[in-house]
Parts: sequence; structure tokens; C-alpha cells
Amino acid sequence: MDEVAAGTGASAPMFGVLDIVLLAGMAGFGIYWVYFRSSSKLQPPPTKGYTMQPTLVAPKANDSSFIAKMKSSGKNIVVFYGSQTGTAEEFALRLVKEAARYGMKALYPADPEECEMEELSKLSEINNSLVIFCMATYGEGDPTDNASAFYEWLKSEEPDLTGVNYAVFGLGNKTYEHFNSMGKFFDKRLEELGATRVVEAGVGDDDGNMEEDFLTWKDTLWPAVLDFFGLEMNLQEISMRQYRLEIPDVPSEKLFTGEIARLRAYQTQRPPFDAKNPFLAQVTAWRELHKGGDRSCMHIELDISNSKLRYDAGDHVAVYPVNDPALVNRFGELLSVDLDTPISLVNIDDQSTKKHPFPCPCTYRTALSHYLDITSNPRTHVLKELAEHTTSFEEKQKLLMMASSSVEGKELYQQWVLQDNRSLLHILEDLPSCKPSLDLVCELLTRLQSRYYSISSSSKLHPETVHITAVLLKYTTPTGRINKGVATTWLASKKPQLDQPPHQIPIFIRKSQFRLPARHQTPIIMIGPGTGVAPFRGFIQERLKMKREGKPVGDTVLFFGCRKKTEDFLYEEEFYEGIQEGILTLHTAFSRDQPDKKVYVTHLLKEQGDYIWRIISEESGHIYVCGDARNMARDVHDIIVDICSKYGKLSSSEAHAFVKKLETQRRYSADVWS
Repeated sequence: MDEVAAGTGASAPMFGVLDIVLLAGMAGFGIYWVYFRSSSKLQPPPTKGYTMQPTLVAPKANDSSFIAKMKSSGKNIVVFYGSQTGTAEEFALRLVKEAARYGMKALYPADPEECEMEELSKLSEINNSLVIFCMATYGEGDPTDNASAFYEWLKSEEPDLTGVNYAVFGLGNKTYEHFNSMGKFFDKRLEELGATRVVEAGVGDDDGNMEEDFLTWKDTLWPAVLDFFGLEMNLQEISMRQYRLEIPDVPSEKLFTGEIARLRAYQTQRPPFDAKNPFLAQVTAWRELHKGGDRSCMHIELDISNSKLRYDAGDHVAVYPVNDPALVNRFGELLSVDLDTPISLVNIDDQSTKKHPFPCPCTYRTALSHYLDITSNPRTHVLKELAEHTTSFEEKQKLLMMASSSVEGKELYQQWVLQDNRSLLHILEDLPSCKPSLDLVCELLTRLQSRYYSISSSSKLHPETVHITAVLLKYTTPTGRINKGVATTWLASKKPQLDQPPHQIPIFIRKSQFRLPARHQTPIIMIGPGTGVAPFRGFIQERLKMKREGKPVGDTVLFFGCRKKTEDFLYEEEFYEGIQEGILTLHTAFSRDQPDKKVYVTHLLKEQGDYIWRIISEESGHIYVCGDARNMARDVHDIIVDICSKYGKLSSSEAHAFVKKLETQRRYSADVWS
């Protein structure tokens, strides 16, 4: 029938009854699928970055809310750290552990960069609560990178911190002008905002004995806290371990091999590159700068052409070094451990956002090579831990004495560990009955830090390479051991070989305030003995390029000093080229070339006092100092003050005020180290 109707062209309904029923059913099913089924389906729980303690009533906390974490875990103390090299973080961890010994519960050391610091005023909601700050001062009185945002917020905002109880320990170095300025700032600012100081602020001096300063303050902290809250002294014996060892069953490609944060980051490089994601720069040039003598100074050029990294003359390049394989192997020998065993150290505190002390899983060898500082002097709490794994009575008592707060113990620690320059490895060698587990050693050792070098090139002349100038560190300790600098020893092995692929070095760039004036006509005075000349090579390159382009350039004066002209006059040929092209005025001091007396750059500065005063007082010139902070930079500062007093006819207080103004205007800049 249908065929006949079609063939004759007769009209028929487009849809039959059955078709309409089927279509209606399909439409209804579609509506159900879209609007009703998805709403009734069970939703997966939101992903959390931590594991909560098993409880039915604890409120949920997000990763950045430290108040929620404290409430959910029943903790009443939080310790924040501002750390550039890891020391402040280490002290913070020790305070967290010690709180448990006094019957108090402290949140794992908190990084202010990863927390909602605006919540600080809510701390008063927690009964008997306390916040402790371990704050290091970095550079010229600046906050550390991880504390800078919190510092700016606390400085500019006016939160009501009434009811917040606090304590502060500051870390600094007296060789720097702005000694401990961050510790002083936080202590004063918290009080201004209404918080209550529980104990006087501690002041740590890295130029003296930071460990002793910390112990002295810590011994006053806990009694003051107990007294403040009306608690009884009741010391408890608890495990001080923060991590437990796990032996992961994972394929080799799932093991970290030296990456800082992201697994296989060195195999698949992705910008942007920074401290947590360094760029693998190829070594394109390596040459020895010293022409004689028994010391070595390396000039190294790193290719950054494919990195999108940018730098200015005066910036720093950070290098992630690798420990000496011989020292790493020695740990395996002393503790009878296969260093290629895969491990993972897992935080026993479920509330902590720091799940591992270093990237895990990895092998013992990777941890000791890339992640742990195996050459520095161990602090006293490490010795106390080692004593628990020492079988000889005499050796155990020696460790316990050095870990104590007694006068005799402090003196022994000062002599046997600090002055004799013993590392943890040396202690294991000298106390043969001390046999801790290697996973405990990995927990006790601090993180291996990147090393910063003043870039010794100008991006205007070398946009695709970064240059490093570094002295190879090597010396004999009082115990007769040969100690070597971690980074410079590693860099010394990176000399390019014709029959081998280029060496690669993990780096990132750190911006600096050590900058040339915006106007090239502004005169500059540069003072940089030894490798302190590194950034000034970049300054000179930049001004030489301007001169060659026909642009006006102001006086460019360099005061350089070294031991002997024939041995360690760094970049001599380049500087003489600058003199010949009329861009550079050079004053040199070769301290050991005169048999009757030693001449240093400080002597030359005094001789040029009239000129220096004219440059800074009449021509708005800039002064730059780079090098040793302990002696040279301090002496230079005093000489500049004396020059202002003598040639500017200023009183002592007026001269100091004048130099202070230069610093405030960034016309007196220092890039120094101790």
C-alpha cells in the first residue's frame, strides 16, 4: 500500500501514531538525562591538599587557612618563618617539636607566603594561643622573599591584633648595616597593632654564634610561655621525629633525580623559570682568570637563549649545586646502606602542607647529592639526636654535653664543632660508635640551598648569556681535613670538553636593586676588590656600549684591589680596553706587590677624597660597593663618612646623615656578603 501510494504521488501523513509516541519518549528521556539524572548522581568530594585527623565534628580547613587548621587539629601555637637560606625555617621546626615536650600543640612551621595572613587577628578565638615569628633579614634590611608580602601588608594595613599573643626571634648579621631589621620590625609592629608580647624578642647574629643566640632565647621562651598562660612545667619524653620512612614501590621514572619541585622538570623544561623551576643552562665558556699562584678564579658563561630569562647588570644568578660524590659515598660506607635504595620521607603531621622534607620519592643518593646540605656544621639539637644512636658511653656523653645549655657544653660545641669545622659526616667518622639510621640523617640535615653570584656581564652586550666570576674555595680545617666549596667545586668540573655534550647547570635570575643610574651621564664610583669587581664588569660593558653608540657617558671610576698584579688582576685586558676608549678611570691596589707595606683600595679612596666628595656633592654621582661585608664594606663606609666630614666641612653627625641620605636615595648601594 505504501509503495503504491508513493508511486502514484498520493498524499499521506508525515508521522504515524507510533512515530509520534517514539519521538515523545526520546524527548522525555533526553530531558531526564540532562536535568534530573545529573542532579541525582553522587558528586565526588572536593580535592583536598592535606589529610585531616579522623573526626566527625572537626570543621573542614583549606590549605591556606591556618586558623581552620589549628581549630580542626586542636592546636594552639603557630610558628611562622621568614627564611632565605633555611635557617629560620629550621629554628621554627625546632620550636614546633619542643612545644610538644612542654605539653603544648603547635602547627607545623608555616610559610607566610602560603597562608591567609589576614587571619592573624582571629588567633584570639583560640584559647591560650600563641604565634611565634622566626624572621630573617635579607640584603639591605629587607624581608625574605617568602615574607615580603606579609611584611608589606603588616606595614600598610591596620589590623586589630588585640588578644593575639606573640614572640619574635630575629636572624641577622652584625656586619650588615641594617642588622636584624626584620626581627625588630615585627616585634615593634605587632605591639603597635595591639598584640601582647609574651617574651622579649631574640636577636641572632650569624657573624657570631647564631646557634648559641637561639638557644639562649629559647631557654627563656618556654618558661615565659608557661608562666603567661599559668601552666605547670611538665616536660614529656616524646619522639622528635617529624617524618617516617617509606620504601616506595614505583618505577624508576617516578623517582625524583634532582628536580626542585616538578617531577621530570629537567627532561621537559617549561617556562617561566624561577626558584622552583630552574632553567638548565648550557656552559658555553669556561676559563681560568688567575695567571699564577695556588688559587683559582673561574669565568663561566651560561647560555640562556631559549629560556626567556632576562637580566640587568647588577642582578644575581642563582645556581643549584650538587654535592661531592666522594662525600655522598662516604655516608653509605659509614652507615652500611645501599645509596640507590628508593625512599620517601612522609610527614607524620597530617595537617602540614609540607608532606616531605625534600622531593620524594627519590634515592638516598639523590637526596644526599641534590637536596641535603652535608657539609655545614650541625646544630646542637642534631647532636642530641645523634647521642641516642651512640653506643660508647664517652662518645654519647660528649654529644649530650655539646647539646646542653651549660657553659662547658657551649664551649665544647664552639671548639669541637664550629672552630674545628666538623660536618655531620666528620662527626660520624670521629665517633665510630655513632650509627644513626640514614633516614634519620636525611631528616636532620638541612636543605641544600642555591648559591647566588653577582652577574658579571651586561645584557645590553650579552643578551643570550649570563657570566659568573667565582673563586674556587678550598682550605684545610684544624683537624687536617680538606674542605671544598660545594658550588665552586661543582662548577670547576663543568669545563666544556670537545668530545662531550655541553654541561648543564640549573639556574634562575634574582632581581637586584644594585642598578646603574637611569641617566648614562651620571658619574659612578665603583669599589670592588677581588671578585667584588664582578657586577662592575657588567656596568663597564654597558657604558662602553653607550659610548660606542655615540651617547654621552659620565665619569666611570673603578677602585680595584687584589694580591699581585701578575697573578690575580681579574679582567685586566678588558679594563685597559675601557681606559683606552676613554670610558674608564681605574685605581688599583696590589696588596702584596710592595715589600714594605700593603696597599688596599681603602688607601686609594682616602687619596681621592677631594674628587669623591665633588662627585657625590656637586654632580649627583653614585657610589657602589661590592665584596666582603665583614671588613671591606664597613671600612669603605667609614671612609666615605670621613671624606664627607673632611671635604664637606660637616660635623660627624652631619656626615653620617649625609651618607644615610645617599643610601635612601639609592646613590650609595652595597652588594656584599660575609
